[in-house]
Amino acid sequence: MTDNLVQLLPDAIANQIAAGEVIQRPASVVKELVENAVDAGADEINLIIKDAGKTLIQVIDNGCGMSETDARMSLERHATSKLRTAEDLFTLHTMGFRGEALASIVAIAQVEMKTRRAPDELGTRLVVEASEVITQEPAAAPPGTSIAVRNLFYNVPARRNFLKSDSVELRHIREEYIRIALAHPSVRFELHVNDKLDLSLTAGNLRQRIIAVFGKKYRDLLVPIEESTDVLSIGGYVGKPEAARKSKVGQFFFINDRYIRSSYLHHAVTMAYDELLSKDSYPFYVIFLEIDPARIDVNVHPTKQEIKFEDERLIYNYLKATIRHGLGRASIMPTIDFESDNPFSPSRTTLQSSINSGSDPDEALPSKMNRETPRAPSDPEAGRHTSNLRNWEKLYDNLSVEVDTDTGEVLQSRMGREEEDDSPPTQGRAPYQLHQRYIVSAIKSGWLLVDQQSAHERILYENFLTTLREKPAASQASLFPQTLDLAHADADLMASLLPELNQLGFDLEAFGGGSFIVRGIPAELAGRNNELELLEKLLQQYKNNVDLASDGHERLARTLARAAAIKRGTALDEAEMRSLIDRLFACGQPRVAPNGRRCYVKYELDEVERLFQG
Repeated sequence: MTDNLVQLLPDAIANQIAAGEVIQRPASVVKELVENAVDAGADEINLIIKDAGKTLIQVIDNGCGMSETDARMSLERHATSKLRTAEDLFTLHTMGFRGEALASIVAIAQVEMKTRRAPDELGTRLVVEASEVITQEPAAAPPGTSIAVRNLFYNVPARRNFLKSDSVELRHIREEYIRIALAHPSVRFELHVNDKLDLSLTAGNLRQRIIAVFGKKYRDLLVPIEESTDVLSIGGYVGKPEAARKSKVGQFFFINDRYIRSSYLHHAVTMAYDELLSKDSYPFYVIFLEIDPARIDVNVHPTKQEIKFEDERLIYNYLKATIRHGLGRASIMPTIDFESDNPFSPSRTTLQSSINSGSDPDEALPSKMNRETPRAPSDPEAGRHTSNLRNWEKLYDNLSVEVDTDTGEVLQSRMGREEEDDSPPTQGRAPYQLHQRYIVSAIKSGWLLVDQQSAHERILYENFLTTLREKPAASQASLFPQTLDLAHADADLMASLLPELNQLGFDLEAFGGGSFIVRGIPAELAGRNNELELLEKLLQQYKNNVDLASDGHERLARTLARAAAIKRGTALDEAEMRSLIDRLFACGQPRVAPNGRRCYVKYELDEVERLFQG
């Protein structure tokens, strides 16, 4: 008879497996420990981070503290002070409740805890490694609790190897910390990163907390909302249309002070703005909903960021109506500009096109492109790049390119020549625009269909990359210097990029306190980009694509090209279209944009003829 195969796992292994659901990265540890500090009644919480949390995560609070027995029990799985019966699950008012956080953390890290209740003379010190208590002893400690988590995932190397770069992990930590800080504006928060003060938020009201986190510019961009019914209460702030962004940043829902994610409620917010925003813009909001815990279920996922509602549709309608009411009280209504006498002027037609297409009207306004031929790279192939303007069809016909669609890196290329001698695309018939997205240009053997945004991204990318690697670009001074106010994390990133940005032609200087003075932008971009919008867009895209390339210059050039390129929906005149095509085929790689999207497609007359044959 064979031995039995089914056995109970040892506690240490079971804890490590379970920890995988609760602790996914250093930010997960921050979330659990800081939420525990809030539940302990702390009004001062300090977070200390080293090496993006891989070496040290320490949370120090002045909460109620724990007795010796409670401190030891808190490390056991499913040990909690927040539940007594199953019915308590339906009346939750605390952040944590599963009793899994500390048990999961001590299973995959080296943890030191010091805690003391205010009435006790001495506190307790505990040292735990891989769920095993190494030391438990009385110790002097201030009232409250300090938990230091060292060498996260030291005993699970596979998990540690899957962590991202320090910049990415630190960004996730800041995001978690900011969410909790927004939910509890009456608590003072401090964040220290690698022995430097990174973020300091004094206790105050919600409006003060939002401005402290996101910058002074939000002082005039916040619209208060408030509504109370028998079912729920809604409060917080939404942003004016000017506060909208092109990415999903600055959107926070809190249910009973707990941060949640809900695409359904986000849709309600978006619908409340109706025609105030273009379809590719996302509103700013920090919204709090207070609702009877019996009407929701927070016990859906270990992260506790997903919630089930008893009546989603009712909350959706209340939320949408409350936001519309708040925007109405602030006299924020869509306007139409009828000042132009010419109904077919570029500004009128382009704006209407942007509204129809759902794009940003500001981005759709016509712009005069820089018609200067880009500076050719100072290398032996400069002559070949110049000759592309005259003989591009010979050179690039039958060009096969393989591109990494994630990084935009050209993996393989093959050039071939044909006997056919087509004229350059900008000779002969004038090019014309198709749906303000594409440019149609005739050639001898057929025509080209050029994606104007992808083409301009390729042009800017190569220009910026050359500038970063060779010599500074010319700068166009602004008529009046402007001040760019950034959140603390964004200000750090901007400061790290200052040398490269100034090399590219920005005249940018740190002013202290998260503020920067903008005195000019690259001449290449002057006249068609708002300086502050361009820099904010650059920062956001840089953060989103931080891992796309190992070469920092390539990443910055790609990001700035993406942010500054003319957008689909922009009207171009004939000279602008000719200039765009000429400059594209002067590029070293005109076939694809930096993100891998094709810049143009060639159509042969023979192919068209075959379409008409029966």
